[in-house]
Amino acid sequence: MLNQITENVLNGVKLTKNDVLPLLEADLCELSDMANKIRFKFCGNKINMCSIINGRSGSCSENCKFCAQSKYHNTEIENYGFRDEKNIVEDCKKHCKAGIHRYSIVTAGKALGGNDFKKAVSAYNKMREVCPNINLCASHGLLTYEQFLRLRESGVTRYHCNIETSESYFSNICTTHSFADKIETIISAQRAGLEICSGGIIGMGESMEDRIDMAFTLADLGVNSIPINILNPIKNTPLENAKPLSEDEIIRTIAIFRFINPRADIRIAAGRRVISENGLRAFLSGANATITGDFLTTTGSTVLQDRKMFIDNGFEL
Repeated sequence: MLNQITENVLNGVKLTKNDVLPLLEADLCELSDMANKIRFKFCGNKINMCSIINGRSGSCSENCKFCAQSKYHNTEIENYGFRDEKNIVEDCKKHCKAGIHRYSIVTAGKALGGNDFKKAVSAYNKMREVCPNINLCASHGLLTYEQFLRLRESGVTRYHCNIETSESYFSNICTTHSFADKIETIISAQRAGLEICSGGIIGMGESMEDRIDMAFTLADLGVNSIPINILNPIKNTPLENAKPLSEDEIIRTIAIFRFINPRADIRIAAGRRVISENGLRAFLSGANATITGDFLTTTGSTVLQDRKMFIDNGFEL
């Protein structure tokens, strides 16, 4: 049955939820091999690497249970306003020189507005000028259509807005904004001509069915890049005692996402270090992209480590 499902995907058949359910019981090694076959058919052997900078930290008005930056959680992280433009541009130049393909400013808060939004637009314009070979992304919360147009004019080509989990599980994670708010934001960004980077976090107590529902929502939206984060439980957040996922469950999730989203970049993001060999197994199970370097409030692997791993294992950058 696994071979038939794989052939259907390779031939352009869009799977239904019932089509995917047998993958939950499939042999994991075979499932990984088939997901990799799909990845190679639609995405080639290239790995896309992106990096982010925390452009504004802490004091977020939203109550997302996983987040260290929420004002609802006493995590004692550093709080600061929008970073100096020179600092952002220099960091972008450093990553561009290191061979990063995409670079994004990420800001805490429900939405970026006022002078901070103007500062972001200015920074993107400057980065486009001094780093013309890097693709610019943005992650600033629930923005308006008019703001998306301004971001596109400043050189941004892709907008990031995670849906986090399935629609049915979302209220267990956040109640200060809705799943519908996320979808509306994504559709507005697409209408403004931006590509979309949207995924979520696994390991927050959701079921595998929730993950499958999330993957289908992203497929229906035509999302270009799907970051899969593995929960890093942070002290003094409601999920600090969440039970860690097994590596096999993580790998099965990644492979299933590839079956449901054969043409998208499946981007391994936060939590990659819980997968053996710096996450290599994920990239042999359908993933073809990653966030490299430090994240928002946690650290990742270095760009040099990742470049070496990919090149040593026959991937193209």
